Amino acid sequence: MTQSLMARLSPEIKQYLVITGNYWSFTLTDGALRMLVVLYFHQLGYSPLAIASLFLFYEIFGVVTNLLGGWLGARLGLNKTMNIGLFLQIVAVSMLALDEQLLTIAYVMVAQALSGIAKDLNKMSAKSAIKLLVPKDQDSTLYKWVALLTGSKNALKGVGFFLGGLLLTLLGFQGALWFMTAMLSITWLSSLLLLKQDLGKKKNKPKFNELFSKSRQLNLLAAARLFLFASRDVWFVVALPVFLASTFGWDHWWVGGFMASWVIAYGIVQANAPKITAKQGGNYQQAFKWVALLSIIPALLALGLWLNWQPKIVIIAGLLIFGAVFAVNSSLHSFLIVKIADSDGVSMDVGFYYMANAMGRLLGTVLSGLVYQLYGLEACLMISSAMLILAGGFTYGLSKRG
Repeated sequence: MTQSLMARLSPEIKQYLVITGNYWSFTLTDGALRMLVVLYFHQLGYSPLAIASLFLFYEIFGVVTNLLGGWLGARLGLNKTMNIGLFLQIVAVSMLALDEQLLTIAYVMVAQALSGIAKDLNKMSAKSAIKLLVPKDQDSTLYKWVALLTGSKNALKGVGFFLGGLLLTLLGFQGALWFMTAMLSITWLSSLLLLKQDLGKKKNKPKFNELFSKSRQLNLLAAARLFLFASRDVWFVVALPVFLASTFGWDHWWVGGFMASWVIAYGIVQANAPKITAKQGGNYQQAFKWVALLSIIPALLALGLWLNWQPKIVIIAGLLIFGAVFAVNSSLHSFLIVKIADSDGVSMDVGFYYMANAMGRLLGTVLSGLVYQLYGLEACLMISSAMLILAGGFTYGLSKRG
């Protein structure tokens, strides 16, 4: 019955399923790897800020990879860049599994750099490919497919956090990594066999000087994306876990479990964003309204903490509200970039846009540790609100154009 069902599917749907399965498998192991590294080095006595530094190269190389990866995708095809990303993740995980005596900070940062390159090659390829699999002028279908891919990815990343803790408990650090290496290898081989279409090749080989966008529309959307994701990570990446552990006295299992649950819920909302915005659809005006709403939330949380009004309720409830509204913002953005990207060499536009996304994550990660250490969580939240106002300004410029 399964075979007959697969036979009735169109080639585009089959390729979408292969791409989505590839992306899901990668994301699951990516979330598990992050939690494994966090928990393992926490057990070794590293401070939260020292652990955060292990992921610095992960974010830095994400910026470079999205820019160069889009160019490579346009030259080589998205199936090749997706499979290269999977292979690099296998190398990164294997590096950490070889010998625990090799796990110096420098060595782990190199492995995380490879993992960052792998992740953004995979993500850029998956999101660019959808543009080419959905017929033109079917924006509602495109919105649903992009939202499903993005939302399910984030939900699975949260599941990956749980998986990392479980594997560490059952198999130990090296055993867990070898298990993940085997899982990724199976996915990689399957992808090599099943991903047939040579998607995303530009008709004319793109020149290196075409890397940067010349489109005002795309530049404004990329700037809005940068500040949108910086606004989340400035308080979520380092400041929030340290605050939960130090102020609320939660152990790392409670912190990891809560944040994993948040990411899963965030992904579910993200996948359902087309239903939430069904009456208005996905457009720049809606993107502006949602980011304007989002900008108020961190400021209210900072005020609640400053007044010392039930900090646990403020943070937990506030985080859930922020996550839901942020998820709709993120889903709208992901749809809009795929919609406006040029079909000929789509990966270059998508890669440029997600370079801005990676720059936002990098900026937020650095500020999260620095600002929290100097001024506390309230300051991180106020900076988050200011960044969202900037994101709103760039989005407003787009909303005046349709």
